[in-house]
Amino acid sequence: MSNSNLNSIENTILSSLRDVPDFPKKGIIFKDITPILSNPIIFDQTLTALAELLKPLNLTHIAGIEARGFIFGAPLARELKLPFVPIRKPGKLPWKKQSISYTLEYGSATIEIHEDALGDNPENSRVAMIDDLLATGGTTKAACQLIKAIGGKVVVAAFIVELGFLNGKNVLIDEVSEIKSLASVK
Repeated sequence: MSNSNLNSIENTILSSLRDVPDFPKKGIIFKDITPILSNPIIFDQTLTALAELLKPLNLTHIAGIEARGFIFGAPLARELKLPFVPIRKPGKLPWKKQSISYTLEYGSATIEIHEDALGDNPENSRVAMIDDLLATGGTTKAACQLIKAIGGKVVVAAFIVELGFLNGKNVLIDEVSEIKSLASVK
């Protein structure tokens, strides 16, 4: 994808975000992506740009973090003709699973993955971890650790928006080879 196309989609994404003050708790300004989802043209452009970023990486799986990572990850997996791996909140996966608990900037959480999510040869996997937004990086780090726990490897973490001022990339350095985002809020 050319730099001019990346700049164009970045401008489109940033102008489409909605700031929601004091959500999920007082003092946090939530970056709402639902305006992107409500515009089929912008949603399609966003998915196309993400697919173009990831095509050269020779991926085997797309993993998405519940819930907004599903919104982008599942259609991206379809576009790239790859299996989709859901990473879910506790109690949502019906099969044998691994789980990890971690702290967030406003609490704690647990996520889970099916033990067989990467198939018979997880050691040969090249996974893209997808989520809507990179903030402090805690959830993505935990999700990458889950992939590792079942024998796989995350080669890229990709986001629609990165909140650069929170330095989430620094948290992911030991977990993933590359970090990509379509737009960055400085």
